[in-house]
Amino acid sequence: QGELVESGGGLVQSGGSLTLSCAASGRTFMSYIVAWFRQVPGKEREFVAGLSWSGGRSYYADSVKGRHTISRDIAKNTVLLQMNSLKPEDTAVYYCATASVIYSGTNDPKYYNRWGQGTQVTVSS
Repeated sequence: QGELVESGGGLVQSGGSLTLSCAASGRTFMSYIVAWFRQVPGKEREFVAGLSWSGGRSYYADSVKGRHTISRDIAKNTVLLQMNSLKPEDTAVYYCATASVIYSGTNDPKYYNRWGQGTQVTVSS
C-alpha cells in the first residue's frame, strides 16, 4: 500500500512552533483524507487535524483550532502540520494516517487504515 513517514518532531519550549511532515512513499494521497493524531501513554489516540487531499478541505480538533494548520504540498506529495503556540499538553507522539475520502470529516481513528510510525513532540514549560 505504501508507507507513511512522519518527520519534524522534537523538543520545543512552551509558546514555540514546530512543523510536522507526512510523506507517502509508493502511493499518492489522491482519493484519501490525511489526518494527524496524537497519543500519550495510557490514553487513547486523539484526533488533531485532517485534510481532504483532493479538495483541500481541512478540519480540526477544538483543542488546536486557531493554533495549528494542516496543509498539503502537492508537488512533494506531503502533508504538513504547522503547530504554533505550543503548550505542554501538546506533548505526545504524533501520527499521520489516511482513510478513504468517503470518511472525510471523520475524527475516529478506526476509519483510518494506514498509519505512520509516529514522531515525538515534547513541549517544555
